[in-house]
Amino acid sequence: MGELTVSRSGRSPEYHWLQPGQLWDTAEHPRARRSTRDWIVDSLCFVVALSWALLAGTDLLQTDPEVIPQWVGTPAWLAWADLIAGVALAVSLWWRRRFPVQLAVCAMVGAAFSIAGALAGIIIFFTLAVHRRFGVTAVIAVGSLGANTTFCLLRPEAGTSVAESIAWSTVFLAITLLWGMVVRSRRQLVMSLRDRAERAESEQQLRVIQARAMERTRIAREMHDVLAHRISLLSLHAGALEIHPGAAPAEVAGAAGVIRASAHQALQDLREVIGVLREPAVDDAPERPQPTLAELPALADESRAAGIKVNLELRVDDAAEVPAGTGRAAYRIVQEGLTNARKHAPGTAVRVCVIGSPGAGLTIDIRNPAPVGTRPAVPIPGTGTGLVGLAERATLAGGRLTSGRGVDGEFTLSAWLPWGQPGAAQ
Repeated sequence: MGELTVSRSGRSPEYHWLQPGQLWDTAEHPRARRSTRDWIVDSLCFVVALSWALLAGTDLLQTDPEVIPQWVGTPAWLAWADLIAGVALAVSLWWRRRFPVQLAVCAMVGAAFSIAGALAGIIIFFTLAVHRRFGVTAVIAVGSLGANTTFCLLRPEAGTSVAESIAWSTVFLAITLLWGMVVRSRRQLVMSLRDRAERAESEQQLRVIQARAMERTRIAREMHDVLAHRISLLSLHAGALEIHPGAAPAEVAGAAGVIRASAHQALQDLREVIGVLREPAVDDAPERPQPTLAELPALADESRAAGIKVNLELRVDDAAEVPAGTGRAAYRIVQEGLTNARKHAPGTAVRVCVIGSPGAGLTIDIRNPAPVGTRPAVPIPGTGTGLVGLAERATLAGGRLTSGRGVDGEFTLSAWLPWGQPGAAQ
């Protein structure tokens, strides 16, 4: 595939498709080698133009009037100048793509007196129309009409009027330039379609990359929400055993049982989340695990079993009618709020209030006072992205989330999630 270059000299842009091997080397167009097709076309043009120049030039040098009767009386110096100009223009065809405007000006000057350079001039004018915009081509065309008129006046053809000669030369010039402009328009159309195809392919690749990044972010957020809660419970129970090494065997056995159950549940959650990476999604619905709003009491009981004082107030009309996405987001917000309280305010009481109804939305308020006493020697580690992930989750659900410590020292995590009217599209 070649390379598309666009130069904006003048008012309209110049479009050029550089095929592999094509020879352009100007300030606007980078240099490239000629392709096999270019070599064949350029060689054919050179041979044809040079053959015509030699044939016409040698005929003009003949003194026998029977050889070329319509140009009888051509001075020898003019015949030699005609031949030299024709050969020079034929040789210059090798650089016609590189300098189309300059060679067209030379061909225009030669058209005022040269017959041998006519064929090379036609090829140069065609190249000009293909590779340059209409304004440049039109200026050269007007100059060429003047040169043709000068030729017809200086070297009238025997048996043909000047007006007829001018008319025929104008027709040939118009056909050549129009043909070149048609080829140019077709090439621009092909280049535009290629550019659109390449742009569409690039945009598709960009969409794939963005989709992958969004999927990775979603999976990372899911793993954080699922595992941070379980592992914080494990850490809390293990810390209790470490603080009270002389506890009764029944208490130690109970704590160990809770740790084992929590570890098994964490492994199960991890297995389900990793399964998301291995199994392709069949629809747009989120993969497992997918808790609902109805599981909030079980979440609170789980935290109470770990020694956290949790006061859950759940006032939701028709909890079963809460949209799955809204219920899942609410569950994750409460889960992260309890996890943060265990990490940063151990031993405090956490108040969780969830209020909502269709049309009014779902309001979540989680509060805990500042911790009293010394912090644990080995605090529960965290990534520091939990609240950021919650804010993103709430935003994606169409809601909002705020967090921070108030003037009374309590840390507050508040969120609002939309809940449309029954039957409305969610």
